[in-house]
Formats: sequence, structure tokens, C-alpha cells
Amino acid sequence: MSHRAGSSTTEIRNWLDAAHRRLREHADVLDDLNVFPVADADTGANLSATVGFAAEAAHLIEGRDVGELLVYAGQAALEQARGNSGVLAAVALTAMGQAVEGCVRLTAAQLKAALMAAQVRCWSALTEPVPGTMISVLQAAGEVPVPDTAAEGSNQQLVEWLDLMVQAATQAVIDTVDQIPVLTERGTVDSGALGMLVILAALRTELSGEDSAADPVQDIVRDHALPLTSGEQEPSDGYEVMGTMDLSALDAAELRHELDDAGDSVIVSAVSENENGYTWRVHVHVADPDTALDLMRRRGTARNVTVTSLAAEPR
Repeated sequence: MSHRAGSSTTEIRNWLDAAHRRLREHADVLDDLNVFPVADADTGANLSATVGFAAEAAHLIEGRDVGELLVYAGQAALEQARGNSGVLAAVALTAMGQAVEGCVRLTAAQLKAALMAAQVRCWSALTEPVPGTMISVLQAAGEVPVPDTAAEGSNQQLVEWLDLMVQAATQAVIDTVDQIPVLTERGTVDSGALGMLVILAALRTELSGEDSAADPVQDIVRDHALPLTSGEQEPSDGYEVMGTMDLSALDAAELRHELDDAGDSVIVSAVSENENGYTWRVHVHVADPDTALDLMRRRGTARNVTVTSLAAEPR
């Protein structure tokens, strides 16, 4: 049992470093599982790169405020986030930080509130959220009750809650097999959901100070990562367009509506506030990238723009 006073900024940095490292270790499996919302075989690469941006940023900010560190790391990651999964992971980190700003240590109750805030923010960032994704894992984790078997706010209570949280998140990942038709057909779990479990399992290990617990990710990879059929998933057509823009809330809402008409998998999520409005991370899948780029240009100047084909062949 760990006897540390609680989860400090040092432990949060260690968590992000560990999450980045473990996402890289599992990147090939996550890429192979990537069939929803499009089979572009890049969830592992996108999540590991995005969490890497967060981990790097976390080492650039000083101070003891855990929330401030998470917000800074999440916003830095959101500015450069890759893919649906990367954007949502960065949104989750930012929301978690905002929920606990001012805290120098985290209790089980505060972490529970932070994960619920992350789920709500991710859900609202999507135009058409569906169950059976990483948002479902965040929800399952955040809904875990804080145990009353240890002193309120104690490190023992935190460790007990972290164990229960990872158990709930693990079951939520397994449940994705039956929640999305393409996953049911294949008999595999959702790639983004498993990626979020990698992140949460790393959180449990780093904050509890215990690395002897069984790794739930390995069990899921063994039991739920091999397709039941040998048929290859059809590669997707179209392009993923992403960029960062400074917009008013009204312009961002109108751009989101326009992109929703032009394509799908639309995410328009606020990164931070500025003197003229907010900085937003914009994401969409479209048949013709110029369609999205033109809509973005009409609203303002985009930076960190990427255009990626969705036709990547799964390995």
C-alpha cells in the first residue's frame, strides 16, 4: 500500500509519461482494431502522438496546482491533436484539469468528478456521439462510487477507488463488442475505448504507487482483439481535415453546422479563451478536403492544418 499524501503534479506528470509509453507499446494493436467510425488504422498512432504532446507540455509548467498542469497539458495536446481519438483524449485531459483547478492533491472524489467532467465535455464535442466508444469508458469510470471503507479523502480510499474504476472501465471496453454493429460482426472491441483504458490503467498505477495489479489491457488484447472472421475491413474513402482556429462562439457553432452538412465525424472543441473569443480545434471527415478547407477559410485563418486520407489499409 502506498503511503504518499496524494496525487501531486509529479505523479500526474509520471502518469502522462506512462500513458504515452504504454500507448506506443500498444499502438499496433490499437491500429489493427481501428474500424469505427472509419477503418483508417491510425488510432494507436493518433492517441500516442497526442498524449505525447500532453506529456511533453506537462514538464514545461511549474507549480503545485494539479488542475492547472492538466489544463496546460490538455490544451497543448488539443492544439496538435491527431484524429478523433486524439482530439477526445485532449478534450478529456483539459476538462479533467478544469474540474480540479486549485487542487494540489487529488482525492478519489475529485478524480471521480474530473472523469465525469471529461465524459460530459467529450460527449458535447461530438455532433453525433454514440455508445461503445472511449466516451463510454470515461462514463463508466466516472460513475464508480467512492468507497466508504477508508477515511474520506485518504490515500487508501483513492487506491481502492482506482482499482474499482479500472475494473469498471475494463468492462466498458468489453461491452463495446455488442454496442457497435461492425464490432459485433468482428467480435473485437473498440480501438478508442481500449486506448482510453490504457490511459486509465496507467493513471491507476502511477497514482496508487502499485504496479503489481494485473494488466487488464493484456487480457482484452488476448480475448477480444482478434476478428472472428478472416475477411479484411473495407478501407474508407475520403479525407480527415483538422485545424486550429480563433473564432467567436457564434462562428464556431455555425462552422460546426456547416461541416456537419458537408461531412461527418465533426468535432469543434474549444481549446482556450483569447481576447477575440476562443481557440478551437476543428475535425471533420469529408469526401473532398477542399470543401472543409473552404468552409474554414470563410470563418478565419486555420493553423496546424492536416489533411489525411482515410483510405489507409489496416495491417
